[in-house]
Amino acid sequence: MTFRIAAAAFVSAVLVATGVSAQQVRSINSYGVSGLIDLPSAQMQPDAELTTSVTILSNRSGRGQIAFQLLPRVQAVFRYATLPNFLPDGSPQLSRTYDRSFDLRLQLLKERHNLPSVVLGLQDLGGTSIYAAEYIVATKSFGDFTVTGGIGWGRLGTRGGFSNPLSAISDRFDSRPNLVIGTGGTLQSSQLFRGDAALFGGVQYEWSDRLTLKAEYSSDAYVEEVQKGVIDIKTPLNFGLDYALRPGLRVGGHLLHGSEVGLTLQFALNLKKGAFGSGIDPQARPVTLRPARDLNPRVWDTAWTQDGITAPVARANLVADLGGEDLEVVATKIEGDRAEIHFRNGRFTTSAQAIGRAARHATAALPASVETIVLVPLNDLGIAGTAVVLRRSDLEALENAPDGTDEVLAVAGMIDAATLDRTGLFTEPDAFPRFRWSLGPYVSLSAFDPDNPARFDLGAQAYAAYEPVQGLLFEGAVRRRLVGNRDESTRTSISQLARVRTDSNLFAKTDGPFISHATANYLWRPGRNLYARVSGGLLEQQYGGVSGELLWKRERAPLAIGLEVNRVRQRDFDMRFGFQDLDATTAFVTGYLNHGNGFHSKLDVGQYLAGDKGATYELTREFSNGWSVSAYATKTNITSEQFGEGSFDRGIRIGVPFSWILGTQTQASSKLLIQPILRDGGARLNLGNRLYPMVRDQSSPKLTENWGRFWR
Repeated sequence: MTFRIAAAAFVSAVLVATGVSAQQVRSINSYGVSGLIDLPSAQMQPDAELTTSVTILSNRSGRGQIAFQLLPRVQAVFRYATLPNFLPDGSPQLSRTYDRSFDLRLQLLKERHNLPSVVLGLQDLGGTSIYAAEYIVATKSFGDFTVTGGIGWGRLGTRGGFSNPLSAISDRFDSRPNLVIGTGGTLQSSQLFRGDAALFGGVQYEWSDRLTLKAEYSSDAYVEEVQKGVIDIKTPLNFGLDYALRPGLRVGGHLLHGSEVGLTLQFALNLKKGAFGSGIDPQARPVTLRPARDLNPRVWDTAWTQDGITAPVARANLVADLGGEDLEVVATKIEGDRAEIHFRNGRFTTSAQAIGRAARHATAALPASVETIVLVPLNDLGIAGTAVVLRRSDLEALENAPDGTDEVLAVAGMIDAATLDRTGLFTEPDAFPRFRWSLGPYVSLSAFDPDNPARFDLGAQAYAAYEPVQGLLFEGAVRRRLVGNRDESTRTSISQLARVRTDSNLFAKTDGPFISHATANYLWRPGRNLYARVSGGLLEQQYGGVSGELLWKRERAPLAIGLEVNRVRQRDFDMRFGFQDLDATTAFVTGYLNHGNGFHSKLDVGQYLAGDKGATYELTREFSNGWSVSAYATKTNITSEQFGEGSFDRGIRIGVPFSWILGTQTQASSKLLIQPILRDGGARLNLGNRLYPMVRDQSSPKLTENWGRFWR
């Protein structure tokens, strides 16, 4: 169970500690959402705000949250909580309960004039129901005072409850099914907005720009906790304060129910913003203007001796000039008034910026006779997507135009690079063979083991890649654990399915060096709009075999369709060269859809590692600075009982761009996976070099979405 929430929290802490978040965000409650102390308010965080928080109570309870403002009026929350002495008598983990839950908040009205903001909230949606509640809350500001009031059901309807006003619609709202603390993963639709309702409210006062005082009347009687002796309720009143240490970093102290004290630490950063504003990249060189020409109607002289720049000289200039920008020239074709440049982008986070830099260097390196410049950006494995066709005269005329970026896009040609004639294409002698290697640390984190909810390994990794010709790649990595405790997990799988993932803790027990992966890959363009990949070897830490993939992606089309088939066998637990007897075949048809405005959908339909069949849907929001946040859910033809705890697979991914942290261009990034429960149902291979992530950034519409960086 890979879980890197701790890394995300650490990154957040470092960033806000250095003052990179310039926006003061709203204080939160102990459940990680905008609110008072225990109670929610109807305020929302700024759009794209990522908030991590930790709440610790004196009764040894604790909650950690990640909240993301998905849209200006939609907020999603993941929570991981621990409570003492909460499970029934006889449970093997009587002393401690660990709980995972999700919230969804929808803002129905925004505050304006005499109207309050209004939010509809679903708490512990599809979780174990420990924190299950629904509410409608309103908030209105009056100068330094902010007043909140609402009506709640579930937990928020257990003190001072009255008959459900929704009973006027249907009698089914009269009663709420008894709380059954389940395994999570199923929507408790039978409970939503049912049973007694209760009113709650509170007020907060902004004492200063940094200090906020809070008081609330809670409608949560903590029924289960009181019965189990977890908390002693003396009063429904809670009091607290919230202090902003600096923008994005806040700390709150609370007195709860007259018997408990609590501490909340909040980190916030906005994924729309850059850490260092526009960055600290070197200034781009200007377009090199050609000398003015005689206006007589004669045909331009295209002899290579013009300007003293011959084809070999031009190629050498291109290699040197683009190399200074970490743009590696792989192949060129320079004929008459046309030049074609194939290059790898090893630095810039967007293809548009790399194309813009390459175009300006081309104006300096090419002879004046060249009018048409065809730029073909390649991905890291040398596969081309879109070829961008530019007129040199347009570059000369539009570089300093007020709307130069949009005007260049309007006159640029976008064609599938597979349609280019490769006759006469000169491959640079230093382009292949290509060898890369690196040596550095690695960290593996896991969580949600009830015996120890946070485990980690820290070690060293040696990586090497060899590319003898374009598209053929041999790569692998060897790791050695230095310190850690992931090998101490003693839990055994009780899965009803083939143990395709639930034996993951046994892989962590390997002693000595192990092979993370070792593969041979071949990627090529079978034809227009088509991309293909075949891979073989030790595909990931737990499986080896063969993999094949075909992707259809048409230039400028928002939709792409992929087909992937894998035949694999589970590796030995020592992760060297041996295999076990567990074989698996997976096959998927995948649809990718670019919705625009940074939103992307992915739908996989097919057969998973355990032989179950179903679908996975993932929604991602991406930002121009490289950040991304996505959520996925998988449902297959096995029952919730067969799946086990969690009922179905789901999770959250957070993409962290290193360029955002460093303030300079780099393509390095990290994916933080928050997977509440790892089971065998809905399990897929963790393959590298899948086609769509490599292809989409170098082709439209993603290419043109970031065209604003062309002149950067």
